[in-house]
Amino acid sequence: MNLNLTRPLAVIDLETTGTNIGTDRIVEICILKVYPDGKKEVKTHRVNPEIPIPAEVIAIHGISDEDIKDEPVFADLAHQLSQMLNGCDLCGYNALKFDIPLLAEEFLRAGTDFDLKGRRIVDVQNIFHKMEPRNLRAAYQFYCSKDLENAHSAEADTIATFEVLDAQVKKYENAEYNDTKSKTSYPIENDIGFLHTFSIYHKFCDLAGHLIFDDKGRETFNFGKYKGKPVEEVFKKEPSYYDWMMNAQFPNYTKKVITAIKLRGFNKGSAQMK
Repeated sequence: MNLNLTRPLAVIDLETTGTNIGTDRIVEICILKVYPDGKKEVKTHRVNPEIPIPAEVIAIHGISDEDIKDEPVFADLAHQLSQMLNGCDLCGYNALKFDIPLLAEEFLRAGTDFDLKGRRIVDVQNIFHKMEPRNLRAAYQFYCSKDLENAHSAEADTIATFEVLDAQVKKYENAEYNDTKSKTSYPIENDIGFLHTFSIYHKFCDLAGHLIFDDKGRETFNFGKYKGKPVEEVFKKEPSYYDWMMNAQFPNYTKKVITAIKLRGFNKGSAQMK
């Protein structure tokens, strides 16, 4: 194994009912847990999403309503999956935009907290797109010189994702990277902390990208009439905006983040009044 790990890395892939983070559901999940000593543990579960799978989605991953009608619902698996992910950094292909936000929604719906604090997330797709813009099948061929069999099977895609990351580390260690403005150049490091930073395009606060950190480290809106404005300041001036977001169809994880910001602002105000 080329990858240097200081704690377990959980490589995740989901097959789902669609691509809407707030409303779609998992129908298959695979977690490949890789330990610092190179030991690997893989778990794959089919899941009953409790909603119909559209025909166009079945055509992609091949999992039908009939295939999963007798499988456990996510809530029945939530504790087991949470335990497997405990203490792990996270990894996936397009994980930052899709797999991890949708997984977080499933955990929250099941009443299981999914805290990302202290976890490092490596998005293999972002590393690939920065260095060799293509897709997972091409990445597998490019880095591993293999054809990806059973694409869109959670287990096949998960194992391929790890092999690509492992090969990327070997190929790019100490390679220089210039950003889109050609202003910076630095070597790629064989370190999960570095790969976490390198594979992120924006510093999102809420996984779905509705909130991002500005250059001062403040949570700001990334959409709508308050785009670029600090969330805490907006809620202070217009408390009804918080209420609107809580009642609208934002992902549960976004609501969790804005609630924490709202409470932080309330506690600050209370402290100043004393």
